[in-house]
Amino acid sequence: MEPSDEVEYYVTSLAYDETSDEALLAIIRGHWSAIENGTHHRRDVTFGEDRCRVAHRSAAHALATLRNLANGLYELEAARGRAGADGCASWRRRLRASDALAMLRR
Repeated sequence: MEPSDEVEYYVTSLAYDETSDEALLAIIRGHWSAIENGTHHRRDVTFGEDRCRVAHRSAAHALATLRNLANGLYELEAARGRAGADGCASWRRRLRASDALAMLRR
């Protein structure tokens, strides 16, 4: 990949003198790394979002909403220590709608 000049804008609550350019760049890279290696990886690999070929716009939106719900439930259960060490893939296979409703009520 050939280097290029790109301008990107970010908003932060830090004052100009509270951080260095290098530290701010590390924060930005860490943020995007967590998204790519966490949420997007989970959606693409575990939930098979890239393989899904649903063409109807409403159905695709509904499936994306269900994937977001499942992803959020997994994050909640992982934070509570209830997701298990075997990861999201096996957790997803065991999840039933009644379980999801119970998790939302907790």
